[in-house]
Amino acid sequence: MSRSRVAPLASASGSRKSKSKLPVPSLTTSRSALLTNGSDLAFRQLVHTLLAFLARHETVRENYAAAIGLTGIEYTVLISTKSFVASGAVSVRELAAHLHLSGAFVTTISNKLQEMGLLDKLVDPEDRRRLRLVVTAAGDALLASLAPIECQVNDIQFDALGAGDVGRLLASVDKLVASSERAIALQRYLQPATGADAVPRRAVKKRVSK
Repeated sequence: MSRSRVAPLASASGSRKSKSKLPVPSLTTSRSALLTNGSDLAFRQLVHTLLAFLARHETVRENYAAAIGLTGIEYTVLISTKSFVASGAVSVRELAAHLHLSGAFVTTISNKLQEMGLLDKLVDPEDRRRLRLVVTAAGDALLASLAPIECQVNDIQFDALGAGDVGRLLASVDKLVASSERAIALQRYLQPATGADAVPRRAVKKRVSK
């Protein structure tokens, strides 16, 4: 019976040499403020952690929406309208700016909510050319039914934030939303695509440089 030949194990020094020849990953950012000792590892960790948070928060939102028979974006438009109306009526344009969405998209969603009897549109007494969004009694009842659960869930989800953190985080995220819109525009210019491979435009609001 012939003996099978076993290849000799690589020596430790040989293993170290092979590791040293591994290509260095290309940087995904060139800004020194985003690099740590010339590495973008911490930056990539930030990006991936943000994605992980957003995925979990989207799950929370979808669960709220499903509990009252709505989609995630329908729930967001409804509760955002309610929040605005607490300090005065809100127009589609104002709501779209608040949500960083296009006016046309918010109009479409608000029309669906109006058909469901959850939102209503009233003529602005100060400018009869404008319509103001208001939450109906039925919409109020749905949101009120969620409020006790929302309080408990939000208290847990954001328990890492202390006094003053909300304002600082909001300011940072607001800047990231604006810079992300510029980044998407640059990406479309540098990486043109058509058909199924195109970057989806969806309902992202276009900002005009001031």
